[in-house]
Amino acid sequence: MNENQKPEVCLIGQDGNAFLILGLCRRAARSAGWTPDRIKSVMDEMQSGDYDHLLEVATKYFDVI
Repeated sequence: MNENQKPEVCLIGQDGNAFLILGLCRRAARSAGWTPDRIKSVMDEMQSGDYDHLLEVATKYFDVI
């Protein structure tokens, strides 16, 4: 995958639980070949605020559908 492409994360039909979203994003990042340090950095950023912040950061790094 191109470094500038965002891994795709499908949230359609999911319950919207924050932990589920984190897990789906982590799985997509691993599949895209992200380094463990980059994954940790993004996961930490996603968890550094409230639920709306989590979604905002998710859309920053992932192609959320």
